Amino acid sequence: MKRLFLGIFIGILAIQNSFAQQEYEYEIVTVVESIIPSGLGRSRMISANETRDYKDFTSTRSATDDKRNKSDRGKIRVKDFEETKLLNFFNLGGIRFQNIAANDAVVTSKINSMAQEGWELAFINSGVESFGGADDGNGIYITRYTFKRKL
Repeated sequence: MKRLFLGIFIGILAIQNSFAQQEYEYEIVTVVESIIPSGLGRSRMISANETRDYKDFTSTRSATDDKRNKSDRGKIRVKDFEETKLLNFFNLGGIRFQNIAANDAVVTSKINSMAQEGWELAFINSGVESFGGADDGNGIYITRYTFKRKL
């Protein structure tokens, strides 16, 4: 009988824990890699050291109140951030595969470092702006790494 009650008790705890909301904190690391010919661009890995509350810069618009958001850009701007230099994809000779491998090594180092600090890689989003018309030789490749860890 004791085993039955113990089994029921453990089962209830397991169910309760499965429904418990887990709280996480998130951190985003953004990698911007230049795909501008001749190596003229700048490539960086960026992560903020400051936090912002989106609510401080959010307004609600409606049919009766359609005033635009006038948040102060200076208050949104983050001046305390980590900036890691990366190499550009292109140089005067074209695509530089050694630069791509070097960037991979640096980004992997950051991911491994964050994993050691308890962060788990949750999402990766990327996008490219490589051509904006006949006269546009500029481009960037952006990858956002979203990490999470339990509070």
